[in-house]
Amino acid sequence: MKVLIDGDGCPVVKETIKMCQQRKIEVVVFIDTAHVMNSNYAKVIMVDKGSDSVDFAMVNKVLENDIVITQDYGLASMVLAKKARAVNQNGLIFTEFNIDSLLASRHISKMARMNRSNNKVKGPKKRTKNDNDLFIVSFGKMLDSEKK
Repeated sequence: MKVLIDGDGCPVVKETIKMCQQRKIEVVVFIDTAHVMNSNYAKVIMVDKGSDSVDFAMVNKVLENDIVITQDYGLASMVLAKKARAVNQNGLIFTEFNIDSLLASRHISKMARMNRSNNKVKGPKKRTKNDNDLFIVSFGKMLDSEKK
């Protein structure tokens, strides 16, 4: 098992690496050329900048039982199809039971944005310490369940 991180804009990279290092679990962070990252522990893979280039690189590298950290529902869906696990930066574990409704919700939201006349969309709410804490608990449970 290894942990793969969708590193473009992921707010929990440091926490993830620290947790994996404590458990001696391999970590691979995927970024595009618009980002810079170095790590003394994780392997960093840089791919060409482009729409979904990081996602496709990750899907090509993920193996059964790996864990992927991403906020992208489409990537999570492809990861689940490969019998790997996926979790977002807030600790939401993607499963075969919730991924279809999440994808449908994303599609409905996209259509609503396209139909608005002013096309203004609110950004995500500001990240809090509680968001990080929820991720750490959820991700820690995933890691520990894999080690048994």
